[in-house]
Amino acid sequence: MSKSKKQLTREIHHRNEVKALNERRDKIALGGGVSKQQKQRDQGKLTARERLDFLFDQPSEVIEIGQLAADNMYLDHGGCPSAGVIVQIGKINGRLCVVVANDASVKAGAWFPMTAKKNLRAQEIAIENRIPIIYLVDSAGVYLPLQDESFADKEHFGRIFRNNAKMSSMGITQIAAIMGSCVAGGAYLPIMSDEAIIVENTGSIFLAGPYLVKAAVGEDVDKETLGGAHTHSSISGVVDYAVPSDQAALEKIQSLIGKLGETKKAGFDRVAPQAPKRVLEEVYTLLPENRSEPYDMTELLECLVDADSFEPYKENYGKTIITGYARIDGWAVGLVANERKVTKNARGEMQIGGVIYSDSADKATRFIANCNQKRIPLVFLQDVTGFMVGSKSEHQGIIKDGAKLVNAVSNSVVPKFTIIVGNSYGAGNYAMCGKAYDPRLIFSWPSAEIAVMSGQSASRVLLQIEESKYAQSKKTLTDEDKAALLQTIEAKYTETTSPYYAAARLWTDGIIDPIETRRHLSLGIEMANNNSHQEAFSMGLLQV
Repeated sequence: MSKSKKQLTREIHHRNEVKALNERRDKIALGGGVSKQQKQRDQGKLTARERLDFLFDQPSEVIEIGQLAADNMYLDHGGCPSAGVIVQIGKINGRLCVVVANDASVKAGAWFPMTAKKNLRAQEIAIENRIPIIYLVDSAGVYLPLQDESFADKEHFGRIFRNNAKMSSMGITQIAAIMGSCVAGGAYLPIMSDEAIIVENTGSIFLAGPYLVKAAVGEDVDKETLGGAHTHSSISGVVDYAVPSDQAALEKIQSLIGKLGETKKAGFDRVAPQAPKRVLEEVYTLLPENRSEPYDMTELLECLVDADSFEPYKENYGKTIITGYARIDGWAVGLVANERKVTKNARGEMQIGGVIYSDSADKATRFIANCNQKRIPLVFLQDVTGFMVGSKSEHQGIIKDGAKLVNAVSNSVVPKFTIIVGNSYGAGNYAMCGKAYDPRLIFSWPSAEIAVMSGQSASRVLLQIEESKYAQSKKTLTDEDKAALLQTIEAKYTETTSPYYAAARLWTDGIIDPIETRRHLSLGIEMANNNSHQEAFSMGLLQV
């Protein structure tokens, strides 16, 4: 079937966005650069990504969390690609695990403020889903010029060690491999894990290095004697295994994971997967390049869910939110998606696509309750501009209906997953399970935009504020001045609404190619199925 001019234009636009995303990923994957990675190899070490590829059963099947973390941040300090740490989820000896690998090619693996946030996100995933977490340690410790932003607060580095202790008490397996430097406070992370491995000649662990020891107590001691593999495996007993190489350390982890006992599953339903009705690549032709242009979300869903599996719930009521049961890669899911085309309600009134009205909020609230009763995971597909405003909506109780929806999302006990397709504005972000509402995974497409309101709307509000300031100072703005000021404001605001800006700050777990969506959601549900203690999390009994 030939494509229309509109479809071809859309496809070219989205493929170009995906190409730009992949180019950015490839650059970030180089960490501190080719020369610094080669320096690691010259020391007999693998790079962080080589370690991960060796460790996982199928490296091509893993998903990465926070690859864009710290992107274009810390530029005054030389940058910190991927926040200096790589987090991936995949199978080791058939068991789903989270792996956290320090990238020593980036500032010797030093911990920046965003490194702390990313480590905590990895631990959160392990705790929520009760899956093992592996630490591949190769770090110089806290990046001292920014220590005031990462040391003493609740969500700073101390929280990582607190989580180590909590996970041990919960029976969540933690294994650490010391594959390079492990200094000062960072030394607690591997030793607070359940088992620790150290690589001979390259691994070292101590609270203070040789220079600080000399300054503090006047003792001359070399690095290996102070905290090398022989010291900690044979004298102090701090570590459990000493191995001759990175490869041997990774093989030891594989062996340990392979001996773990089975855990009780949550019991989410899965049948034999079916391919979607539409090929995945059709997403590119269905999604407009302009976020304000309407489209049919149902058609887009046909690219994501198993063929003929979608069963709409209250199809003719509250049409600006689509709800229904479906399957993704065989897993039963409840879908909550914003409809982007203009619709009519039962009274014949026009309803704007992407806006949440009272009836759609009411429908989604009821549907979320049904999924909780039936123990069906929820998948939210966001393309929302917010709740409907105006006297009519206020008289219908939009605040009350919106509050009920937010309440339902907040108190949902089944796992939630969020994909930001397009707009994610204001309270719509909250009602459709934004980051603050604990989705197990949250990813955006390159077409996403996350903000209080659109750049155009916000810029005009900000322009009015600037105009009032000028008026108070008895100055006037020409039309040319207003146009220039508006352009400056809009450019600055738009930068902060980009999906890259959000991913850099871990407001999302990353940006993915739309055709990767099914794989990410399937692995996420499989991961969530490992936790049979869903209600305990929802009640706040188990906290990250």
